[in-house]
Amino acid sequence: MNVTSATDSTSKSSSTNSNTTTASNSVDYNTFLQLLVAEMKNQDPTNPMDTSQYMSQFAQLSTVEQAMQTNTKLDALLSSQSLSQANGLIGKTVSFTDSTGASFSGKVASVSINSDGSIATLENGTKVAVGPGLTISQS
Repeated sequence: MNVTSATDSTSKSSSTNSNTTTASNSVDYNTFLQLLVAEMKNQDPTNPMDTSQYMSQFAQLSTVEQAMQTNTKLDALLSSQSLSQANGLIGKTVSFTDSTGASFSGKVASVSINSDGSIATLENGTKVAVGPGLTISQS
């Protein structure tokens, strides 16, 4: 464990605090399990923890695990839905107006999906974000 002295500069301690805050925001299932096991190992043998507290913590652990599995399945479902929607755009004619007010139109050759959303590439090489302001029509 790294302990800084009381005479260290404030800039060093503030950077340590920001790292601690970031780490505490990302507590996951394994960290929760490690904390529970450490609590069991370090309890006072002459005054053990009440079994109802153990059961409560095991229930919390189960809830955390189920929530994580649900999030994983929702992410997979959203990815699948995005791919299906992107497949439906290929070959369609789209029209849009850019930020300068110029209107463009063209047939979608491909669609790429990234963390920012879907980007359609037209046959002429123009790339356009799939979203508000994009008109899709049958070719």
